[in-house]
Amino acid sequence: MKNKSKTLTLLLACFLVLGACSNTTDNTPAAPEKSAESSEPADPFGRYEEPVQISISIEIDPTDNELPPGDTPLDNQYTRQIKEALNVDVDHQFAASGQNLRQRISLAIASNDLPDAMVVNAVELRQLVEADQIADLTEVYEQYASPDIKTIIENTNGAALDAVTFDGKIMALPGVQANADGIHLLWIRQDWLDKLNLEPPTTMAELEDVARAFVEDDPDGNGQRDTIGITGPESGGKLYANFLESKNNLYGFDAIFSAHDSFPGYWLEGEDGSPVYGSILPETREALASLRDLYSKGLIDPEMGVRNKADEPIIAGKSGMFFAPWWMAYGPLTNAVKNDPEANWQAYALPLNQNGEFRPHAATPSTEFVVVRKDYEHPEVPMKLLNNLFKNEQENTFDPSKGGPGYYPLRVVYAPSDEIEFTVKALRDVLAGNKTAEDFANDKAYKLLPSDIASIKTIKNEPYDSMDLSTWNPEANWGAWTRAYSIMVGGRPLVDTEFEEVSSLLYEQTPLMESRWVNLRKLEDETFLRIIMGAAPLETFDSFVENWKRQGGDQITQEVKEALAQ
Repeated sequence: MKNKSKTLTLLLACFLVLGACSNTTDNTPAAPEKSAESSEPADPFGRYEEPVQISISIEIDPTDNELPPGDTPLDNQYTRQIKEALNVDVDHQFAASGQNLRQRISLAIASNDLPDAMVVNAVELRQLVEADQIADLTEVYEQYASPDIKTIIENTNGAALDAVTFDGKIMALPGVQANADGIHLLWIRQDWLDKLNLEPPTTMAELEDVARAFVEDDPDGNGQRDTIGITGPESGGKLYANFLESKNNLYGFDAIFSAHDSFPGYWLEGEDGSPVYGSILPETREALASLRDLYSKGLIDPEMGVRNKADEPIIAGKSGMFFAPWWMAYGPLTNAVKNDPEANWQAYALPLNQNGEFRPHAATPSTEFVVVRKDYEHPEVPMKLLNNLFKNEQENTFDPSKGGPGYYPLRVVYAPSDEIEFTVKALRDVLAGNKTAEDFANDKAYKLLPSDIASIKTIKNEPYDSMDLSTWNPEANWGAWTRAYSIMVGGRPLVDTEFEEVSSLLYEQTPLMESRWVNLRKLEDETFLRIIMGAAPLETFDSFVENWKRQGGDQITQEVKEALAQ
């Protein structure tokens, strides 16, 4: 695992406490180029006197029509604001979508043809470090990270910086996401439940009953059997989040696995106290059997795993349930409601396990990282782009109807771990008349809260304690509604439900994983998908476990054990 440098760690700690240690030691490396090329202290928000260029990679959906006429991924509200605020010109070395982006990044690493900066995952970060292709950003972080971003990073109890520290050097800028991003909820058409006189399903048996009714009982009222009970992952999607990608899994079956006390893709503590990989445990076999049964009965989307866009039937009003995090109005639900004002999607912490508990898996705070090409002339620019987005609620000044936040160059999320829960409670107090915006004036880390409070009563009608779609007025401000509905409906189960999160013992790769994990994951993903879809018998799980162990799983488990003992 990573060999941390005690000396550099102490220097970093000194800087963070005193704010000036880096200027008092002759051994400190020279700072990156300052915004005005002067001896003045680095300005995290400083505008360059002369234009500065940066090439990046960006994820773009070719079917996305969010941008208004005349705007492009290179010329839009985000890039224009960056030009005005920082005098930085953004160019895209390559743009791709989903799995295609991962392939382009892999190709760029293999050919050593990197953009100046890009957003990568944990596996790609380690590959870049091993290949010595990216810049040491220790000084960039120390001197250019804004105070607010530093506070959020440092409030992860060291987890965020540890994820990017190799041999004592900070090799990437870690994003920090809210804990809520790792909890996958049941989203369900409440209007379909009401029409069919059903209740939200609390158990797996009830989930099956509701899914059957959604398929067979014509919930959309068009006289045809053309609806889907449960949406599943699209082509290239994940059946569940895993220890390397522990947040924001869309349309997988995370909550169904946890209802069986199964946590595939996570490192868990075995009965003897040693680590064990959750995907090879009997509980996972049981969960696969349950999913296989649901699929064979036609209750899961028959096109699961081959559909190009899993959200298409949701937007079209043909799906009744799916599993995803709190922020789904940012996803398909805004378009679903625009298409059908009766599409009353609600979120629940369901289904429960046999003990009546909701036990979601817990995520690591950092899953996305900004890296900078080695020898790029301005390694501080990506940090300044991130500062710029976070500064003074800048993100909330953009109009998401003119292109979502994914169009912001090198965007990674910076959020307090409890941002969603805190905001739910704050808005409830405001709506109830118990508090005003002034009561939250000192809670500056929750950067979107002032605008949330300012807009909530323009889009939320009485009764304020009901989150039914009929009590909202999205047309008053679709952008504000998208966020508020995500917060208040998607965040409600996180506040009102008692649950125990199950953490992975490890959220990073061990050395042997670098050469074996891609093949082991492919073996796991293909086997499980084939079992669920009936292309392989359930007994294939047993041979999978044997093959997984034989092909390096046992050795990797030993490495995990050794890493945890350090």
